[in-house]
Amino acid sequence: MRIGIVCSGGDSPGMNAAIRGAVLRGVEVHGIEMIGFEDGWEGFHQGRLRPLDRPAVRGISPLGGVFLGTSRVQPFAGRRGEPVDLAEFRERTAAYGLDGFMLIGGNGTQTVGAILDEYGIPVVGLPKTIDNDLDATDYTFGFDTAVSIAAEAIDRLRTTGESHRRCMVLEVMGRDAGWIALHAGMAGGAQVILLPEYPETLEQVCDWVRGVRARGRSSLVVVAEGFRLSGEQTIADGIDELGRPRLGGVAEVLAPLIERCSGIETRATVLGHVQRGGTPTAFDRVLATRTGIAAADAVLRGDWGTMAALRGTEIEMVPLASAVGRLKTVPEGRYAEVRLNFG
Repeated sequence: MRIGIVCSGGDSPGMNAAIRGAVLRGVEVHGIEMIGFEDGWEGFHQGRLRPLDRPAVRGISPLGGVFLGTSRVQPFAGRRGEPVDLAEFRERTAAYGLDGFMLIGGNGTQTVGAILDEYGIPVVGLPKTIDNDLDATDYTFGFDTAVSIAAEAIDRLRTTGESHRRCMVLEVMGRDAGWIALHAGMAGGAQVILLPEYPETLEQVCDWVRGVRARGRSSLVVVAEGFRLSGEQTIADGIDELGRPRLGGVAEVLAPLIERCSGIETRATVLGHVQRGGTPTAFDRVLATRTGIAAADAVLRGDWGTMAALRGTEIEMVPLASAVGRLKTVPEGRYAEVRLNFG
């Protein structure tokens, strides 16, 4: 059996550990031949591949990024629910001698996996995304690292904010789901946490900020990049590779509004791609490794069309169709419980 590993979408801490887990279990234990495509589907189209064995994955678990490379290139034209022409895709798959795929990626990648499964192409999914917005799994690897980096940034911003009695606004990633902002904000003791799922008025945000000042403290506001004020649109700067609004910069828009409204000096920091970089946390390395192992075991069983999901403390193979089609957003109750402590 010969399996192709494809990484797609944004990089995420733990991807190397996932590849290592899959290769060590698949090659060394099950005798499966594995190849990796460089730069995701771009390498698939261009014939850039490399064999994956124990020497190829030696020492990569603690490394950030992904040594195979990744891209947002699509494997075929068309979307789920529409007719898809897979003739060229099937030809390339046959030319590479592949019996199936392991797809490492987030919602978009696993949606591709679900499409391939619908057309009878063997595929197993390994979920990764720092946004933690992929349904059917409790956590995705990369999320814990991003939260840890954001929480450290909060700690650092708090000291300079207190020194100057400023309100500090930290922007973290989160297009449609505010999991990073929620967890990092709670971990760092932020006085205000603003999520894409729950718009707030500028007046309400400023009331919280003024309340913090009244207690003799300086506010730390954590805002997800997809947040919008009530009645306003999200802040976008052009279009990304997938035709979506390119988010980022909401903190730089929000900070002067807070300053004018509250009368309190306010500064913005955009954390950006720092959240994706560097060494993955131990939690993400373990989760990614277990995910890779479970995926290799699923391939051996022929458990195609599934994704390795974390359910509680166990890794379970769930249908890809149950993992895509909708985002896992922050439940209203989770936001309501922390909102009571704002200000």
